[in-house]
Amino acid sequence: MAEVKVKVQPPDADPVEIENRIIELCHQFPHGITDQVIQNEMPHIEAQQRAVAINRLLSMGQLDLLRSNTGLLYRIKESQNAGKMKGSDNQEKLVYQIIEDAGNKGIWSRDIRYKSNLPLTEINKILKNLESKKLIKAVKSVAASKKKVYMLYNLQPDRSVTGGAWYSDQDFESEFVEVLNQQCFKFLQTKAETARESKQNPMIQRNSSFASSHEVWKYICELGISKVELSMEDIETILNTLIYDGKVEMTIIAAKEGTVGSVDGHMKLYRAVNPIIPPTGLVRAPCGLCPVFDDCHEGGEISPSNCIYMTEWLEF
Repeated sequence: MAEVKVKVQPPDADPVEIENRIIELCHQFPHGITDQVIQNEMPHIEAQQRAVAINRLLSMGQLDLLRSNTGLLYRIKESQNAGKMKGSDNQEKLVYQIIEDAGNKGIWSRDIRYKSNLPLTEINKILKNLESKKLIKAVKSVAASKKKVYMLYNLQPDRSVTGGAWYSDQDFESEFVEVLNQQCFKFLQTKAETARESKQNPMIQRNSSFASSHEVWKYICELGISKVELSMEDIETILNTLIYDGKVEMTIIAAKEGTVGSVDGHMKLYRAVNPIIPPTGLVRAPCGLCPVFDDCHEGGEISPSNCIYMTEWLEF
């Protein structure tokens, strides 16, 4: 397979985008967020940039600063949410509240009708009015292409709605995923080869062949092969497919709080491996290890008829 040519392009960090993303996180977690949450969601943003964005939002009165057992919490001001619905009637406020409670996963108009007990014609009228005020927005869901879900205007849709970085206009970007798969594995292979060439004792070689998901994420970002911003969670999804393919293994180690790439005091490390013997056909049955087994059904986006893993296994 021909090697993909890439161009080094460091990610940009627009201050306005950072502020908007922090506001989105506060809406997703109405009880408040910590600096660690912001760091995990935007690992490419420097600490100073985060501090500038947070201080600006605090100075503009968009955030409240609270103290908790875990440290400082940033929470959206309640008055800001209340002011949006000023002058609206009770029915409109009810629909807005139902949509707000749905969060970034959104809600179908049918479910709004069920929860509000309002006629469908009235709901459609309210939805159009709220959309015109830019208080809510309609988003197409990859789970049902002909249906739209409604959520607050400034929310970033959940991955279950948009399909995340792997979908574009509701179409699965299989070529993009394959390129990422190749590049992640290439990075881990290079690291493993460098460790072997160091001629140190086997234990040191093995330990130095591991790379954190943050290292792999940083490498992919520097390649500039993605048109969309990838998170560490996206990269870990790709690394998991390599694990299921038997090309990579993962281990979890303890890490100091605040260490880049760590979550809840733990860090995931990955390394490329070579299987000692090829597995037998029965052991390679893909369904037992499939990460999207629960979403697989005939007629869906993921089904046995279009499963590349099933095809390869049957041809074994």
